[in-house]
Amino acid sequence: MEFLSDYGLFLAKSVTIVLAVIAVVGGVAAVAARGKKHGEHGTVEVTHLNEELEEMKQALEEAVLDKDEMKALLKEEKKKEKEERKERKKKKKAHEEEPRRKRVCVLDFDGDIKASELEPLREEVSAVLTLAEKEDEIVIRLESGGGMVHSYGLAASQLERIKRKEIPLTVCVDQVAASGGYMMACLGDRLLAAPFAIVGSIGVIAQLPNFHRLLKKNDIDYEVLTAGEYKRTLTMFGQNTDKGRQKFIEELEDTHELFKDFVAEFRPQVDIDKVATGEVWFGKRAIDAKLVDELMTSDEYLTEACEEADVFIVRYEEKKSLQDKLSSFAVESGDGILSKWYNRLMKNRFISL
Repeated sequence: MEFLSDYGLFLAKSVTIVLAVIAVVGGVAAVAARGKKHGEHGTVEVTHLNEELEEMKQALEEAVLDKDEMKALLKEEKKKEKEERKERKKKKKAHEEEPRRKRVCVLDFDGDIKASELEPLREEVSAVLTLAEKEDEIVIRLESGGGMVHSYGLAASQLERIKRKEIPLTVCVDQVAASGGYMMACLGDRLLAAPFAIVGSIGVIAQLPNFHRLLKKNDIDYEVLTAGEYKRTLTMFGQNTDKGRQKFIEELEDTHELFKDFVAEFRPQVDIDKVATGEVWFGKRAIDAKLVDELMTSDEYLTEACEEADVFIVRYEEKKSLQDKLSSFAVESGDGILSKWYNRLMKNRFISL
């Protein structure tokens, strides 16, 4: 009987712990769900930047100001709010419509070689275009060193959708927008870059190893069978010919011409033959080449925008299976360990620009 009593007590404790964990997880999920609109394949998460900055400001004021200063500040804010309410009432009595504040929607694109952020970008653009009007603005915070032609071509087409709706488009580059990244960036009605951001690289590159001689040395035959003279111009394992190589170069040149025409169409102010050499420029030099319009970080631009408009950061999050979540957790944990190891390794070294 004593055993059963102990077992019952143990079971009750276990059930209590499990229920507590479920309650906590449920609470976290509920909080995380706020500000999200659920769809079949993912969620659109919206952050009101004005409110976020205001909360940060209030936290700093509470920490820095003494009681008297804080009291005076609160009094001043209440007075300002009262005046604004009176002004709104006056307009209402005079049947004057209060103009809607401008909305600024901010989208982030952090591109890798495959432009993996393309799918979220498509969803974000689709969502924003359902609401945005010509008086509003869309800001793209863009970071990319370029990658596959077809992927970045489609990513640039998403920004073209915004231009066809005649909604002002501003592109901010804080670190790098090169090659395919610049293909996207040049679509902006305004293109802003940080002073040391890297832009340009209007060129095309292709490279692949060839193992033909290694296979031949080991008496290994490799056959490439095609229907069509130029179905396969270069190959990794077969013997490449001068004719095939020349055709491949022609294809690269044609792609480069398309790239140049695209940039020239959306930034006619640039001397395209001068800048389309594959070179890159820092922001301060890119101004002279007219590759960018202004030197400014995205933080500065958005903070200033909050003074005259409501700024919303829009992010589409794809739904992930449990397996994907566990895989991501494992990768992030591994990255954290490698980062700590690397920082330790570089601790006693001096690195300069």
